[in-house]
Amino acid sequence: MIDLHTHSNKSDGSFTPAELIDLAVQKGITYIALTDHDSIEGIDEAKRRAEEISSSSDTKISVIPGIEFSTDWNGRDVHVVGLNIDHTNKEFVGKLDFFLDSREGRNRKMAENLRNVGIGISYDALLKSFPDSVLTRAHFARYLYEYGYVRSTHEAFERYLGPDAPCYVPREKITPVQAVEMTLMAGGIPVLAHPLIYKFGDEKLRELIAEMKEYGLVGIEAMYSTHSSEDEEYIKALAKECGLKISGGSDFHGTNKPGIDLGTGCGNLDIPEQVWFDLSKG
Repeated sequence: MIDLHTHSNKSDGSFTPAELIDLAVQKGITYIALTDHDSIEGIDEAKRRAEEISSSSDTKISVIPGIEFSTDWNGRDVHVVGLNIDHTNKEFVGKLDFFLDSREGRNRKMAENLRNVGIGISYDALLKSFPDSVLTRAHFARYLYEYGYVRSTHEAFERYLGPDAPCYVPREKITPVQAVEMTLMAGGIPVLAHPLIYKFGDEKLRELIAEMKEYGLVGIEAMYSTHSSEDEEYIKALAKECGLKISGGSDFHGTNKPGIDLGTGCGNLDIPEQVWFDLSKG
């Protein structure tokens, strides 16, 4: 069993990268991709833990270095997973750092907006609460919940952080094509993540795929936690028609996304190793 879409606390998951690997071993997962949102900070820790386990026992687990890009396509969120990237590639890291700088500016502005409506929060306090993480709105929501400003993280988004809420700040995003290009720059495999979440409809989804494939899109997530068997078959048929390979992953976030387990998702996933072998072939 494998899982090619997971998150740690280096973005918006609740497990450290090492804890994620420990859980993967418990689950019998042999290949796991760490694909934190716009972050590569957890990859080395995950790889070290996997190497420790493999060298001290008969258990073998391989970490696939990855990332999940948040992109914008015609005003809509689209996510692109980059698998098997060289996260030390200087050009790639430089472009990613530039991208993250814009995220920091947005986060500082959002903290300022929250202060303006009477919430005691600062960007430095957020960094202290979530050290070594790439801050997202999910971190803001957890902060507001933990300090008693809201009764749930859902309420935090409803009242303060959602697109129609008073403290929301839109951020500059790269395009899906740019995410494909950055993944290829790092020697990786670009995959369109959870294609049905966007609710584009068949025609619009095909348009997006065609645009991305022209620049090197390799795969699409057919096996995913919220996909029904009909959804999975539809994406597999679409992949075949469009000349794409299939990928699959749980999109595990730990306690930050209840009901979705590592490797098995909502109980509906069992992704065979062959999926990774096919994806990683030239």
